[in-house]
This record gives sequence, structure tokens and C-alpha cells, in this order.
Amino acid sequence: MSQIIKVCDKKMMKEFVFLPERIYAGNPYWAPPIWSDEIKAYTPRYNPMLENTDYCLILALEEGRVVGRNLIYIDHRYNQYYNSKIGLFGAFECENSPGTVKAIMDYSEKWLAGKGMSSIRGPIHPIAENWGFLASGFDTPAVFMSPYNPPYYPELFANLTGYEKAKDLLAYTGDSEEGYVIPERIVKFSERILKHRPNITVRRFRMNRLIEDGEHIWRITNTALADNWGYVPVERSVFLDMVKKVGPIADPDAMWFVEDNGVPIGYAFGFPDLNTILRRINGRLFPFGFLSLLFGIKHVRFFRLFGLAVMPEYHGMGLDVLLYSSLYNALKPRRVKLEANYILEDNFSIRNAIEKMGLKLLKTYRIFEKQL
Repeated sequence: MSQIIKVCDKKMMKEFVFLPERIYAGNPYWAPPIWSDEIKAYTPRYNPMLENTDYCLILALEEGRVVGRNLIYIDHRYNQYYNSKIGLFGAFECENSPGTVKAIMDYSEKWLAGKGMSSIRGPIHPIAENWGFLASGFDTPAVFMSPYNPPYYPELFANLTGYEKAKDLLAYTGDSEEGYVIPERIVKFSERILKHRPNITVRRFRMNRLIEDGEHIWRITNTALADNWGYVPVERSVFLDMVKKVGPIADPDAMWFVEDNGVPIGYAFGFPDLNTILRRINGRLFPFGFLSLLFGIKHVRFFRLFGLAVMPEYHGMGLDVLLYSSLYNALKPRRVKLEANYILEDNFSIRNAIEKMGLKLLKTYRIFEKQL
């Protein structure tokens, strides 16, 4: 029977942080984090995502050996926004043992119930910005800030008493080296928008005005995604932390605004897949990994489309297609492979737009929930 203990010192924290390195040893699709950042990320001092939460880090032991972990937390802003009592979990890792996963989740459920929560939902990893367990697409590499896990994770949870699917999130892809091109009708449609609406223009993200343009993304996101399942308006401190994470790898060819008379009203936000380099340097920046990161990011062929949003009053005008076309045309000479995620399974307007642009379904991520 597994023993569950709280992380309460530096040695335990090291065990918690580096457990995935053992679980995924030899797996070519998983990507390590930047370990020097990860070892500091589970404290509010270094991570603003934890500032408004109650949280607990736990380890599962078998005969003194660490075999699993979990981050249990209560996001008070989330519960206030939705008037709910939902507890969350993330950073889950575990060897393939039904008994161990049951022990981990039993402890997690009791911890949350003891703090007045009525349900548990996850995985939603507030450190890595990962949502869900990968449920299909195990033979494709994880892109930066998206999850990867063994196939047995969703199977273990499906067999736990009371856990049901809360939502599936989808990822789509198009690879120019495998013949992907944007459909001609999309090209012509984008041209018509610009011809018949002279007030509408598109432009790249300005790297020399990083914060100013970043705040346009922040403003649009908090308005355009307000009704999306699970979304909570992002605080400025969290936004600045995101800028810190993505800024060093930002590529203006993958970041576009659509404007109405010079005012940003929508954006497409992509970035090079840092994971392609993190695998090569095993997540270690020193002694020479940072050089691979610094010089290699300019030559990465894999990109992630992280976000695409348009202000609600401009919906139905095809501006999302215009943004994607601008991004595609800028990246086309580099023969990129693009992955777009996360797409809510029931967001049929976005799914329809993406599928019309010729992108193909690649992965499914699953979030589970249980009533306590």
C-alpha cells in the first residue's frame, strides 16, 4: 500500500520536481522543463499563479521509493468567478499502479473536502500551463506548454470510482513538408475582407514594444474568452509572468493583430516550439544548453498556435481567418509544422474555422472531475 506524504523540505521538493525524468526516461515524445526554473516554480515567491491559492504538494512512496506525485490546490479567484467550490489538481505523475493512483487521489479528495470543496477537477497544471491528460496522439511530440503522459494515465482515472470526463480539449495540425497549404478559398476570402473593409488592417507584434502589445493581448483575451469553459480573467501579474516565459522565444512572424482604425481588436499568438530544443539539452541550460537555446530557436520548424481571439462585437466577420492567413503567409517560407491547441471540443465555431483552413485533428486532452 502506498504511503502519501507532504513535501516539506528541499530534499522532498527535489524528489517531486525530478520524478518525471525517471518516469519518461527514453521517451522521445516527452519534453523536460527547464529544470533550473522548475525547482523554484512551486512557491508563490517565484510563481504568481500560486499567490491566490491554497495548495499542497504530495509524494507517493512504495517501500521508501517515490512512485507518484500530485499538486492539490484551491484557486480562490476561480471559485469566486464561478461561484463554485471546485478543487483542482495538477502536476500529477505516477507509475502504472492502480493502487498508487487511488492512494494519491484519495488523499487529494480528503484534503479538498476538508477545506469545503464539493468537487475535484483536473489535471490543470498551473505551473506548466498544462490542461488535461493526453488521451490520444501519444505518438506525436508534446509542444511547449502542453501535456504529455503515458497512455495509462487516462485509463487509470477512467477506472477510479466517481471520475468522469469533464471536457475534452483538441489539438489540430498542418505540416508544410507533408503537403499542407492554406486552401485557395481562404486566401481569396482574406483578400476580400481587406478590400471591402478599408478600416481593417493587420500587423505583426512589435518586439520593441513588448509590454504595450502584450497588454493588447491581455485586454482582448479577458474580453473575448470570458464565456469560455473554465476561463478566468487573467491578472496582470500572471500576464507579466507569461510574457517572461514566452518573450525570449517570441517570433513576430507568428504573432499578429487585426486592427479597426489602428485599434487592436483581435490577435493570433504563436511561438516556436521550445520543446524541440529542451529535448536535445535535457532541460539543462548549463554549461552549454543556453547556447543551444539562444541560437537554435531561430531555426525551429515546429510552431504552436497558442491563442486566437477576436473581440465579440467583431465575430462573424471572418477576422479569425484573416489572422490565421497572415500568420501562415509569414511562416510559409520556413516550411513550418503548426499545432493549434487547446480547442474546446464543443467550440464548434472555432473547430469549423480551423477545419476549413485544412488543419487536421491530431490530439485529444481529457479533464476529469469527481463530486466529493
